[in-house]
Amino acid sequence: MSDTPYDQTLAAIDALHAEDPRVEGESLPQELFYARRMSAWLETLADSPSEPLQLAVRAQHLQRWKVPREAYPEGRVGYLTWRRDQGKQAGETTARLMEAAGYSADDAARAARLIRKQGLGRDPETQALEDCACLVFLENYFGDFSRQVEHDHLIRIVQKTWKKMSPEAHALALQLPMSEEARGLVEEALAG
Repeated sequence: MSDTPYDQTLAAIDALHAEDPRVEGESLPQELFYARRMSAWLETLADSPSEPLQLAVRAQHLQRWKVPREAYPEGRVGYLTWRRDQGKQAGETTARLMEAAGYSADDAARAARLIRKQGLGRDPETQALEDCACLVFLENYFGDFSRQVEHDHLIRIVQKTWKKMSPEAHALALQLPMSEEARGLVEEALAG
């Protein structure tokens, strides 16, 4: 293993992902599986992403299982509070790991801001992270999610997700393989 701050931080992030007790796919911890999907999309979306962006993308759901959604009230306010708290926790942990590996406080703070999605719509790196998250959701989780949510609410979720994405991510999303049912829902949301 290399001794660069990037490699040390990436290894530390993945070690925390590996602690996730939930399993997905190839018997990998769920967070590690998700993180690898995020990194793969970043490779498609960005030619030369900064190290803080690469680490933020990898750490977006860092230790999410420790901040369970069920611990927050139902509804939009509960969801947004949970998401804010989870992003704050993941950002702070990532920043600590980065500084421990030798990154400057500025680089560590940058990664934390990206994880919290500060500057969405104005900051190209925050947009890249959001695009990765939306594409991972649509590609891997939307089909199952769509069977758990009431139809009209689901359409609104797709519309809100779409508004957060860049034109490049829109084009990529429309090329994703989806079930006929899932594609129909996306088309309905976009037509509305």
